[in-house]
Amino acid sequence: MKKVIIYSTPTCHYCKMTKEFFKEKNVAYEEHDVSVDLERRKEMVDKSGQLGVPVIDIEGNIIVGFDKPTVSKLLGV
Repeated sequence: MKKVIIYSTPTCHYCKMTKEFFKEKNVAYEEHDVSVDLERRKEMVDKSGQLGVPVIDIEGNIIVGFDKPTVSKLLGV
């Protein structure tokens, strides 16, 4: 299984959609709430160059926003 990390906030609609998609497809993921975890927020910005969420890291492939076709392709689902 591929390593999946999502950087999100509790109020982000697209973050919720992404996590629902992962659950539907039985994709295990590690979640970091960047609204309270400043270290992970810096990590997210270093990876993506963005403050917007969600930022999804699939085996080092960085996706900003919920780009369902790209996420599906990278996950093979």
